[in-house]
Amino acid sequence: MPNSPSEPARRPSGAPSGAPEAASGEARRVVVRRKGPMLVEGPVEVELEDGSVVSSDRFQVALCTCRRSRRYPWCDTSHRDRA
Repeated sequence: MPNSPSEPARRPSGAPSGAPEAASGEARRVVVRRKGPMLVEGPVEVELEDGSVVSSDRFQVALCTCRRSRRYPWCDTSHRDRA
């Protein structure tokens, strides 16, 4: 899948980050689609409801907004089946 990380690392919330940070003063671009995923310029860390954190060092990731993805929070295009 083009925007899915190969193996997201799971770690407890508050653990030191392994992903590089954005340069200071540099804004991240987030693209919101009506019937699709949210595209975020990477690298990114996503904190889930249970407090765990998943990360990706890709240049752009697709975050699932429909919650149908089997690889949540990463989009696997499952939204296309019902959209």
